[in-house]
Amino acid sequence: MTASDMPSLPCPVAPLVPHARGMCLLTQLVEVREEGATAETVTRRDDLFAEPDGIPAWVGVEWLAQAVAAWAGFRAAASGEAPAPGLLLGAKRYRARVPVFDFDQRIRITVTIDFVADNGVTQVSGALYAIEKHAIEKYDIGKHATAMPEDAEPLARGSLTLYRPAAMPTLNGA
Repeated sequence: MTASDMPSLPCPVAPLVPHARGMCLLTQLVEVREEGATAETVTRRDDLFAEPDGIPAWVGVEWLAQAVAAWAGFRAAASGEAPAPGLLLGAKRYRARVPVFDFDQRIRITVTIDFVADNGVTQVSGALYAIEKHAIEKYDIGKHATAMPEDAEPLARGSLTLYRPAAMPTLNGA
């Protein structure tokens, strides 16, 4: 993706996140800010991590990480660059109010970049929110909700430590 074919927001996440074989778990990137982003997904029965009762709450850590990857991919595309790989080093204080996310639920993922160190280590805080149909109708701005009600209680929240190396070897040596 180049700057000339930059999508308008909201846009699909898959072209912005360098994942393969069904590992891109987010549906769309809704908003990009200097300090973070908002993305969404819909929980599905055919999801890679689906269990009989829903999507395990620990998958939310990966949703947060992929929202950061989508943010970085969008910014890279705006500069005419390809998305760069990054690594999830760890999660801190990730707490979910539910053990599983119900199927057919729209989840809003918000991430804020707390800091980026000179060595590529990045600290991020984020939260996951359930978007209910009445909330979508009430808080939509245009076709897509871009703001959450101030009193919205997150389903989960936590902090991540990520690393973006200057170069990363791949399986095919490229």
